[in-house]
Amino acid sequence: MRLILNRLFLIFSSAAALVGLFFLAWILFTLCSKGLAGLSLSVFTNDLIDGGLRNVIVGQLMMSGIATFIGIPVGILAGIYLQEYGGNTKTTEFMRDLSDVMMSAPSIVIGTFVYAIVVVPTGHTSGWAGVLALFILMVPIIVRTTDDMLKLVPTELREAGIAIGASKYHVTMNIVVRYAKAGILTGILLAFARVVGETAPLLYTSGSSQFWTTDLGDTFPSLTVSIYNLATMPDNEMVQLGWTGAFLLTAMVLMINLLGRYASNKKRR
Repeated sequence: MRLILNRLFLIFSSAAALVGLFFLAWILFTLCSKGLAGLSLSVFTNDLIDGGLRNVIVGQLMMSGIATFIGIPVGILAGIYLQEYGGNTKTTEFMRDLSDVMMSAPSIVIGTFVYAIVVVPTGHTSGWAGVLALFILMVPIIVRTTDDMLKLVPTELREAGIAIGASKYHVTMNIVVRYAKAGILTGILLAFARVVGETAPLLYTSGSSQFWTTDLGDTFPSLTVSIYNLATMPDNEMVQLGWTGAFLLTAMVLMINLLGRYASNKKRR
């Protein structure tokens, strides 16, 4: 009976995996077939107003990059505090629970929050509002990853550092963090991969512009919002441009995820 149940479970789990892989392959095939059809040099040299995606690609990378630049030190330091200095107090556990809640919060909720505290008071969308929304989405992921990776560091390493007279700071930064750096880097890459593909929070915060601009104080171009807008256009050329943008975004996120997997597997080996 147990062998029969085991085989049935194996069959059903394998079938579920095949169904998931089928839809994933279908999505990737559709994106590649439709996106590659409109791929050309002009996509990278012209702005959206001229039938290209240069300004929205640069705008998306700028907002995601600035959010990452600010979010990395905040997230890593918060994770270090939770694991190395916070102890098992109620405050620390509350902060961990809050970080988990923020990780699972819908991105559109974050966008609405930033819209209420930034866009409404200023009276217009801006790139800085988009950066803030992406920052809020990114930090909990880095915090949780850093906390988990530091937890895996053997206690003996900490004790050895303290035994030779090293301070808590030097043990944490030169031994513990260095030991867990590959896992922390993986978390950072996965966090960046998530925010670079976000659309909902940017709809409310940064908006989208058809023109080239690097002024984050004004409505700012973004690839994800532009894909959403292009998909609803009655012009077939604009829809095709949206498919091309979706393909480029998918390829970007896929490469970042593969890089994160590679870093994680290299550390494990």
